[in-house]
Amino acid sequence: MEGDHIKINEFLRPLSWIYGLIVGIRNMMFDCGLLRSESFDIPVISVGNLTVGGTGKTPHSEYLVKLLQSKFQIGLLSRGYKRKTRGFLLANADTTMPEIGDEPYQMKQKFPGIRIAVDKNRRRGIHKLADNPDIQPAIDVIILDDAYQHRYVTPGINILLMDYHRLICFDALLPAGRLREHKFNKRRADIVIVTKCPKTITPMEKRGIQRTLELYPWQKLFFSTFKYGKLYNLFDPSGQQIALEQLKDSRPSVLLLTGIGSPEQMEYDLSQYTTFRSLKFSDHHNFKKKDIRQIETAFSELTGESRLIITTEKDATRLMHHGDFSEEVKKSLYVLPVEVVIMNDEDYFNETIIGYVRKNSRNSTLLKRKNDNKA
Repeated sequence: MEGDHIKINEFLRPLSWIYGLIVGIRNMMFDCGLLRSESFDIPVISVGNLTVGGTGKTPHSEYLVKLLQSKFQIGLLSRGYKRKTRGFLLANADTTMPEIGDEPYQMKQKFPGIRIAVDKNRRRGIHKLADNPDIQPAIDVIILDDAYQHRYVTPGINILLMDYHRLICFDALLPAGRLREHKFNKRRADIVIVTKCPKTITPMEKRGIQRTLELYPWQKLFFSTFKYGKLYNLFDPSGQQIALEQLKDSRPSVLLLTGIGSPEQMEYDLSQYTTFRSLKFSDHHNFKKKDIRQIETAFSELTGESRLIITTEKDATRLMHHGDFSEEVKKSLYVLPVEVVIMNDEDYFNETIIGYVRKNSRNSTLLKRKNDNKA
């Protein structure tokens, strides 16, 4: 049920009021033009949220990449959270995870044909991606990852994600809740997607959520869920793969290893196939030797002839280069890939995105200017 993962720390409400006042003043300065937001002559799609982590930004960005990559040259720009570098950095074949962060690195591994860059200053990053003559062929569209609060950029399409289990209408501002800014600011979104929905969600429940969210007439609401691929070994990705359905028959002893914002949906989904013990770390956790020892100990405590560690794709990027794992753990450490499925009006969603990019591409803009001049 929506809202079932929300816990409000009431004693922190006074701090939330102060935080809300500061964020509200900043947003008002943008709304009044005291702080300037820049638009671009290249299609820019922003994917973000109003809450701290856990809404599925990376899988939804991957959905957009899969949708557009056969028709357009894509650039993906991220802040590169917890990376070890500064400024603008364009990833290449030799770029490491610490240089660009776990999520951009995950995208680079899955989509080597797109341009991926990181820059805390998104406005500068867009210019460096769009106006760099060394990037050939030229980029047609830029996807901004986690940029809903970055108001120095005005995207052409602003996609707001919210967790089905943590709808913003039931949440509170930081630090009492997990909202980065007031829920009123959902008004900046062109598209709202309720993510991590159960596959059994009913049309009546969707209508109830739509009424509860009180969206504006110009906003379109979509619902998405996760679809899982076959498990593959982190250290031998070309080796044997395991379908989740096989876990029902083989009944291995499983350790679920996560370092993501909200692992609850993954835990629920995995529970439909097997029982497991969960070992959780904080989002974007930087695994150290003591953590590896903790993982090794938890694995050794698993009983049964067949033992398995399952982790996420994002965690895999931070685990794959650790040389401290025993050979037994390496043979048992599997990654669970995930992709997004749009549950309602998928064709309309796809046509909206593709139509926007095609209409606002630089070639289309140049052609329109030529026709205007002729007229």
